[in-house]
Amino acid sequence: MSENPLAPPRLRFPADASELMARIWPASATRTDEGMLAIGGVAADDLVARFGSPLYVVDERDVQSRAVRVRDAFTDAFARIGTRAHVYYAAKAFWTTHVARWMAAADLRLDVCTMGELAVGLAAGVDPALMGFHGNDKSDAEIERAVAVGLGTIVLDSHEEIGRVARIAADAGVTQRVRIRINSGVHASTHEFLATAREDQKFGIPLSEAVQAATAVRAEPSLAFVGLHSHIGSQIFDDSGFREAARRLMDVHATLVGSGPVPELNLGGGWGIDYTESDSALAPEDVADALAAIIADECSSRGIPVPEIAVEPGRYIVGPPGITLYRVGTIKPVAVDAEDGTAATRTYVSVDGGMSDNVRPALYGADYTARLARTSDADPVLTRVVGKHCESGDVVVHDEYLPGDVHRDDLLAVAATGAYCWSLASNYNHVGRPPVVAVADGAARILVRGESVDDLLARDTGVVPVPDTGTDA
Repeated sequence: MSENPLAPPRLRFPADASELMARIWPASATRTDEGMLAIGGVAADDLVARFGSPLYVVDERDVQSRAVRVRDAFTDAFARIGTRAHVYYAAKAFWTTHVARWMAAADLRLDVCTMGELAVGLAAGVDPALMGFHGNDKSDAEIERAVAVGLGTIVLDSHEEIGRVARIAADAGVTQRVRIRINSGVHASTHEFLATAREDQKFGIPLSEAVQAATAVRAEPSLAFVGLHSHIGSQIFDDSGFREAARRLMDVHATLVGSGPVPELNLGGGWGIDYTESDSALAPEDVADALAAIIADECSSRGIPVPEIAVEPGRYIVGPPGITLYRVGTIKPVAVDAEDGTAATRTYVSVDGGMSDNVRPALYGADYTARLARTSDADPVLTRVVGKHCESGDVVVHDEYLPGDVHRDDLLAVAATGAYCWSLASNYNHVGRPPVVAVADGAARILVRGESVDDLLARDTGVVPVPDTGTDA
């Protein structure tokens, strides 16, 4: 067998279509003596037998170790330049009370952006003083709740929000710590929907208006100005954007230091992970060292103190530790004319989930890596893993080489689904969202229960009893 002409240039024809590349799969991913994929010491077929499919599986120890690695990388890098670093976990990536406790246990702070995300953190027992609240359209109710519980920092996203937060804090009789989110204008090298610092989009205050906004904050007795905040996007592999954003923020930071204290600078998050073999993710140590060097140089050249630094990773911590298990259904070879005029075949492999449990391929054109849960020596064939939903764009993995003996009822695993899959899941076509299971040390436990048809109907006020026709004579 040879490479299929329909395959994209990034996709290598594999010598072993059962290989588990370490940088893509959870740290504990291995194969049993029988060749079955295992995560956290638990075999994939045992997980599906117990919890069903589709099934999100999270390597608990891998999540915890990644949180510690990020914390240590930034703590060490910024200690070397004489300051402290605070790591906020971005809850939007994947958020449950268990995850909140894992992050708190690793001495990470928490970044939330809705009433619901805040509620999860509080339900987990996390100190609200260790949380930050984002969002471009915070309601008064959200701000009131954040102020009432003593939230550590509110990130101001617009000029009008300054007055609203000030009023609510004054009514509560407290001084609320705030940051100002700045749109740095840096064009990050990522998908348009993931770039969050370009000029023509919804987040932040333009860099040219930062001093005006900070002056307004400082004029409010109920607000305490903590510093500036920037986030240039997500799934970024090139550190040049982070470097440039830091430089631009330091220009404004230095101006503001001349008229009052600016104790912190939040540089956001957004560095990517390896979803496929062709990706080349930055290590957190490299990101931390690069940012520390920039901040040290910029402060030295301006003769100003080095501020405390905050960052907000999410995807790096929970993305690679997660996989999704599916059961294979319909398999359909489709003849296609390649661009070079030759005839080729793409094999469509349908699974029992799809865009309701992973919308990223449809939303961003995201690529993933897939493997059969079992091993196989069959020749690889080019496949497209697709879901069961009524959309032609319901694609789970656009292009992958799978063993040619893939068949109905096989189990298939998709790697690096820990971030932005469960959190973006929907009930499209009235499909229940899958359960989330954590595995560690040979044991599995439910983090989030899956949804049944009864769960979906429970919110429908027009439901009437369905007659039980029975099957017994």
